[in-house]
Amino acid sequence: MPARRGAPRIYTRGEHNISRKMISPSALKVLYRLDGAGFRACLVGGGVRDLLLGREPKDFDVATDASPDQVRELFRNCRLIGRRFRLAHVRFGPEIIEVATFRAAHDDDDGDHAEMSDEGRILRDNVYGDIEDDVWRRDFTVNGLYYDIHDFSVIDYVGGVEDLEQGVLRVIGDPEQRFREDPVRMLRAVRFAVKLGFNLDEACTRHLPQLGSLLDAISPARLFDEALKLFHGGYALQTFEALRHHHLFEHLFPLTEVALSHEHEGFPATLVGRALDNTDQRIADGKSVTPAFLLAALLWDAFEERRQELEADGMPPMEALGLAADQVIARQVARLAVPRRFTQITRDIWSMQPRLVDLSPKRARRAFENPRFRAAYDFLKLRAEAGDADAECAEWWTDFQDASDAEREEMLGALDERPAPGGQKRRRRRKRRP
Repeated sequence: MPARRGAPRIYTRGEHNISRKMISPSALKVLYRLDGAGFRACLVGGGVRDLLLGREPKDFDVATDASPDQVRELFRNCRLIGRRFRLAHVRFGPEIIEVATFRAAHDDDDGDHAEMSDEGRILRDNVYGDIEDDVWRRDFTVNGLYYDIHDFSVIDYVGGVEDLEQGVLRVIGDPEQRFREDPVRMLRAVRFAVKLGFNLDEACTRHLPQLGSLLDAISPARLFDEALKLFHGGYALQTFEALRHHHLFEHLFPLTEVALSHEHEGFPATLVGRALDNTDQRIADGKSVTPAFLLAALLWDAFEERRQELEADGMPPMEALGLAADQVIARQVARLAVPRRFTQITRDIWSMQPRLVDLSPKRARRAFENPRFRAAYDFLKLRAEAGDADAECAEWWTDFQDASDAEREEMLGALDERPAPGGQKRRRRRKRRP
């Protein structure tokens, strides 16, 4: 990849819509201090992109010709992180401004500063250069725009402003080479295209199915972090559909892809779709979301299939449930390193499903008092809506939560007369004589 490709298009202060009033005061402090110390200081990436689109940026990243150590000398509230990419984090209370030194292309003399795998994947990238080197190391043209605090101009080497206007997401450089350098860029391409409502450039889409297997070499921890961005960004359902379209989803959730490939009567596609839509709606409403709930939906079919296999082999139901959960989650964690605090909630959601269906007064009380009741109920309701659980049972729990204490006792008392699974009437248990 050539380091320099001609003069940039400079958009002066009067030719773009970015105002310093739109930029975080903390980011401005970093930019001004770097500029005052004689360094080049630019806002770069998604922050510039979103400002030009009239959106409120989620965060502000800074690029500079100051080395990480020089940045640390300027800011007492600075911490250097990373080995693969050496970065400076400047903290202002809860806000962190990420500062990256301009990077250059690798050559054979870079020694310990750069390292690539045999497949072309960048393992270490700390070869520094100037802004004209740095732009060719960035991923997409719309993310390769710089806002220079020195003269308030927008610097465009790659036609990013034009792509913003046309709604196109285009890779900087050769897509195959860039995806081989960092396969996670394929996931980022899908995420940005969905988030921005842009079309992926044809040269990009052509390589996604062919190179998707490169994701298998990425660390499970990094893939989990990327999965959170994919499915907790407010566009989970659209992102899921795009990932499947480009044959990337199977490299994140292989068990789910297998289940989707032999779905019956629309399930589990209906359950997964409803869970993703539910996640998007909660984010839109400002409510909290947890990876555990989505994980429970994505892996439910694989879990149920394994549980039934174990029961068919003669294993007791509760033992089969626990072993199936362990095996399915272990296989998924090998692909995405989901922390135990989330997988445990997923297990609890699954284990409570039969308890919410096979009701008796005692079991109902215990289930309602369980700390995971609300998550398990929400999952039962989702299953009922997808046609995978008894809608009448889910409605009973909805009514039970809305009832007064006296009404709840009446509902619990009536459970002995409620038909058990299979249509048989429950027998009242005789009280033992003292």
